[in-house]
Amino acid sequence: MALTPLDINNKDFPKRAFGRAYDKDAVDDYLDQIIIEFDRMIKESERLKVQVEDLNQKLEQYRSLEETINKTLIVAQEAAEEVKANAKKSADLIIQEARLQAERIIETGQVKARRIMEENADLARAANVLRTQVKSLLQSQLEAVDGLYDPFAKAAVTQLPPEKE
Repeated sequence: MALTPLDINNKDFPKRAFGRAYDKDAVDDYLDQIIIEFDRMIKESERLKVQVEDLNQKLEQYRSLEETINKTLIVAQEAAEEVKANAKKSADLIIQEARLQAERIIETGQVKARRIMEENADLARAANVLRTQVKSLLQSQLEAVDGLYDPFAKAAVTQLPPEKE
């Protein structure tokens, strides 16, 4: 059974009819000291209970805050990893598109180069054919000129004095 200061104050000690009795003033002084100390201990206990309750509330707040911070940190890390992954995907896509564009440009350049080389070859063949035709035409014209009757050539031969030996 819990004792209160009031219980201690109201405590009556039986008096003995025979024998030694306690000094009432000494017992009362002692009880007064017990009451004061007991009251101080009860107040201290109450104060400590309140303090423990406050500290438990603060501890719970800190635990809640810690949990929130941990969750926030995890979300931030996940977001950072997602941003990093998206950036890598985007960079890979840009690189792939650049490579495809470069390949198309190279292929287009190669097609143009082949076409120019073919045109150049066609022009070279045409020039050879034309040269051959002009040469043939000139030869036939020279032959035609050679085959023409030259009235002056006969007259020049007949009018020439004979050669002296």
